[in-house]
Parts: sequence; structure tokens; C-alpha cells
Amino acid sequence: MGQWLRGILDEIRELYRADSVPWVVGYSGGKDSTLCLMLVWMALAGLPAERTKVVHVISTDTGVENPVVAAWVDASLAAMRRAAEDQGLPIEAHRLTPAVEDSFWVCLIGRGYAAPRPKFRWCTERLKIKPSNAFIRAVVAEHGETILVLGTRKAESGARARAMARHERRRVRDRLSPNASLPNSLVYSPVEDLTSDEVWQLLMQYSNPWGHSNKDLLTMYQGASPDAECPLVVDSTTPSCGDSRFGCWTCTLVSQDKSMQAMISNDVEKEWMLPLLELRNALDVDDDRDVRDFRRMSGRLHLFKGRLVHGAYLQQAREEWLRRLLEAQTWIRANGPEYVRQLTLITMEELRAIRHEWVYAKHEIEDSLPGIYQAATGEPYPDPPRESAFVNSAEMIDVLREVCGDDEQQFLMARELLGVERRFATMARRAGLFAELEKVVSKYAFEDEEDALGFALARERLATETLALSDTGVPGQSLPLPPGQDENGATEAERLVADLQSAGLAPTDRDADEQ
Repeated sequence: MGQWLRGILDEIRELYRADSVPWVVGYSGGKDSTLCLMLVWMALAGLPAERTKVVHVISTDTGVENPVVAAWVDASLAAMRRAAEDQGLPIEAHRLTPAVEDSFWVCLIGRGYAAPRPKFRWCTERLKIKPSNAFIRAVVAEHGETILVLGTRKAESGARARAMARHERRRVRDRLSPNASLPNSLVYSPVEDLTSDEVWQLLMQYSNPWGHSNKDLLTMYQGASPDAECPLVVDSTTPSCGDSRFGCWTCTLVSQDKSMQAMISNDVEKEWMLPLLELRNALDVDDDRDVRDFRRMSGRLHLFKGRLVHGAYLQQAREEWLRRLLEAQTWIRANGPEYVRQLTLITMEELRAIRHEWVYAKHEIEDSLPGIYQAATGEPYPDPPRESAFVNSAEMIDVLREVCGDDEQQFLMARELLGVERRFATMARRAGLFAELEKVVSKYAFEDEEDALGFALARERLATETLALSDTGVPGQSLPLPPGQDENGATEAERLVADLQSAGLAPTDRDADEQ
């Protein structure tokens, strides 16, 4: 290994001196990325007079990383900044985070996205790929090109070995492969041929140059299952935390979070993580149809094998997820060890974005978030009350409930119709109002899921029959009218508008144009 180390350091120095292209090193805090950065650091230390370009170290914090690993990475980045300055090295450490609107909790609790699954993996793109790619593209925009230094290894898995072999065939320079998703970006993997044992041998044999203990890193690995760490994700083909040792504590892409389970069972001090594990397991259920809307987020009905494909989490489910998350955060702060007394599982920026989604995008005028926050934390919600959609939203909800009785779909339709009207009320020109009202009426045209399923099956059956008849030249049947539409093609919303116009209570099209 000593001979290999001398050779790889010479190679890194040669590549570094070959041009003025800046480097971006991916750092996750795990063993492979740690060794990769150590090699770059050691190579630069041997070039005191030739450090002509910056090496950027980037680490993506998804906001739902395992808290133990997240703390380790934060401390590592801080140590890197101090050591690089003390040693006069052109190394800059960056902690990247997703945009608030892309954060895990805004998507799941705010918009109602179902917990990620292998066929609905919405988290990787938003939490990992976008932040890292945005940084890399910014470097490319400034310098025209960049070299990505990644701690990927062929021995990690058969799929990784095959992917790296494909990239090798496309190499444009020695050891540099083009990145398929990032133009003008070349990938360099200095540890690609090492085994896991060889990685640990080097980490234990040589001191960490920025002062973080590699023995502590080994201890952290020993406290969990024997997989590889979560890599820097720059495209959708890179394995994310789904099969990794250290990843998002909310990850539902695997059947169990073995690393968190092992940390809790191996260390009594880690028992404060139990609420996180319980919440993660609650998200990971085989069938969550009972807490999700039978319509897609667009309001459409989709069939798969004779069943409706369910969409977003219902309001009650989203409120429950938020309550449990805040209660977990409050309990950990009160009962956990000193180093987690300020642990933040969800930020105020995320809470504000969720509140906006609920009140304005989903028309949930009850504005329940402040009450949930106070009940779960024991503290008043710090932001002032939102401008109410109505004079008294609570009173309005009571009136709607009384009028609609037990008809939940009618209540939801009335509430959303009022929300749409409120949104258009502030516009100088209200073009599109009737179309939006029509969408709402069509969305809630069913009594319940059984009624919607019956309609969707009949629509699919008649569509199939009509297509078959048209293929034989025999006139087919027409499709059934959409819910609420009469024989003249008018919808319930359009008939209501016509009645209001005839009574002089709504503007005509000409009046609307003039406004």
C-alpha cells in the first residue's frame, strides 16, 4: 500500500498541475470520500510552490441526514476550513442544502408527496442532485470546465463496477471520464480500484491531515451495519442512500434502517434516536391508501390493475406527520444528551413554507399549523397570524360543516371554491376564474372513492369498446359525460354562472373584458 500511495500521490499532483481547471471534491463523511480527500490534501501539501487553483470540497446536507453523521460532517468541514487556512492550502469547504421548496418536509408534509419508494423516488433529485449540480454548474459557468474528484470504488457493488467500466471506455484523458449529466465536467476516481479493507488500512495507517480522527470514524462505522456510506449524488444513476450505511433517517427506500437500529442497540446513549426510528417506520408502510387521496394531485383519476392510484396525503395525515415530527424534536431536546439539546429536525423556514402550502395552495383556511406547533412544543408559534382568507376562518369552517353535514366531498369542494374565489378577488382582471371553478367542481364530483372507481372503470371499459368498434368500422358508442355535465355539454359550474349572470349577480363576458 505504501508503493500504491506514492504512485497515486504523484498521479494527483500531475493531474493538478496539468491545467487551470478547478477541482470539486465530493465529501460525505464516510470512509471512501474521507480517503479520497486525504489523498488530494496530501498531494497538494507536497506542492508548496505550485498551488495555483482552488479545490472545492462540497458536502450535501439533505436536512434529514442521520443526526450523528450530520454532526460528524459539520465538525469535519469546520476543521477543514481551519486546517486549510493554517496550512496555506487552496481548499475551500462548502455545505450545500436543498432549496426550502425542495426540502423533504415541505414536499411530504406541505404538498403531501407520499413517502419515497423505488418507483417514486422524488427525494434524490430534490435533496441531492439539484444542490450539488447547481454548485458544479456555477463553477463551470465561471471557469468553463471542472474536474469532479469522487470516492467511488468498483468493489462497492457489481452495478457500480459495470458503470465505472462503461465510463472508462469513454475517457478523454488518462483517469478522467466525462460526466453524462454535467457538461464540461470530468470525473476522477483515485480510489476506484481499492477494496474496503485497503481503504481502512490506509485510513488507520495515515493521520487525517485536517485533524479529524480516522479512529473515531472507524468507531462510528462499528456502531452500525457493514455497508458503504452515502456517496455524492450528481445524477440519477448514482446509488443514493437507499442501500447505504449512512443516509437519511427518513429513508423508506429500504425495508429497514439498519444503521440507526444498530446505533440504538449498540450504544445506550443513542436511545434518544428512538423517536426518529419510530417516525421513519410509521412512514414506511406497505399500504397507506387510507391516508392518501383517491385522486392524483391534479384531481384526475388514474387506474392501475382495476384500482385507483392514490395521490397526496390527506389533510389529517399531513397534520399528524407534522405533530409527530415536532413532538420527536421536543422530546429529544428535553431528554437527549447535551449535544442534541439544540437538534433541529424541521426549520422555521420549512414550517413557513408548509403553512403557505396548506392555506394558499390547498385552501385549508383553518390554518392549523400554529395550533399544532403550540400543542407539540408547548410554545406559541413565533410568526404572526396569517391574513385570513375570510373575516373569521374558524367561523366559516363551522358554517360549512353545518351546511354540508356528513358529506365530506361537498365540504372540501365548497372550501376550495371559496379559496379559488379569494385568490381571484385580488386580481384586476379575473380571466380564468370560471375555468378554475369548473376544475374544482369536477374534482369533487364523486361521493366517495367507490363512486370514483365505478366511474373510472366504466370510462375505461367504454373507451376500450369504442376503440375496438372504430377499428372494425362499426360506429361506436360515445363516452359517458364527465360528472356534472348535461346533454348540452354544460357543466354544473357553467350553469351556475349562467343563472347568476341572468340575475345580474355576476359579470357577463363583456363586463369581465372591460374590467
